[in-house]
Amino acid sequence: MTYKNILLDKEENLAVITINRPQVLNALNAELLHELEDAIENLATDSRVRVLILTGAGDKAFVAGADIAYMQNMTVSEGKEFGLLGQRVFKMIEDFPKPTIAAVNGYALGGGCELAMVCDIRVASDNAKFGQPEVSLGIIPGFGGTQRLVRLVGPGKAKELIYTGEIIDAQTAFQIGLVNHVVKQDELLSFAKELAKRIVGNAPLALRYAKEAINNGMEMDLERGLMLEANLFGVCFSSLDQKEGMKAFLERRKPSFQGK
Repeated sequence: MTYKNILLDKEENLAVITINRPQVLNALNAELLHELEDAIENLATDSRVRVLILTGAGDKAFVAGADIAYMQNMTVSEGKEFGLLGQRVFKMIEDFPKPTIAAVNGYALGGGCELAMVCDIRVASDNAKFGQPEVSLGIIPGFGGTQRLVRLVGPGKAKELIYTGEIIDAQTAFQIGLVNHVVKQDELLSFAKELAKRIVGNAPLALRYAKEAINNGMEMDLERGLMLEANLFGVCFSSLDQKEGMKAFLERRKPSFQGK
């Protein structure tokens, strides 16, 4: 597929997807979501890629939301289908078998905040703004915001943000646990890449299983979550990476992981 709305770059073991509609503050429409879906599918099976960064083109917006002009005249069924499309693509990112980092520059509103939330780690520039202001447009968050925001910041704060449509700055987002780091705007991508490099040095299969245990375990009671962890812990011992990692530790050298 030829991409018109996103950019895909690969640097060694790192992939960077840039949402590239700066003329409309990187707003999401169906065409962009289908392109994102295709890119995620391809990267999931690319063994060279071990970490994925998502960011937005320009310095004004990560993603300012879904494209309002695109949505304005939707019918009930069209609105539902658009919501389901966004949910499907965002779930693919959430379930991506490798760690993901959102490098949030500028506005992350509505669908932009929802896109950031499906990433494993969120790094915000000091000019970033977050919010779910959909109720001011007569709709509700449709790409998972009502479900994921509450899991990240708790029901009370999530309801306040969604009911008021309040837009918060990066430091507030950090204080409530919505983002992991706040950095200077001109250092955002370099910081995200440096963080990615720290992750890349670890065993790919272990990272995959750790992500699976965390994501799926959150939806289980503690007993089942612990059993999931034990099962995946055991599976690690079938990998060449486990043998290499422990051998390298005992030999006091840096491991060379193959993702096998």
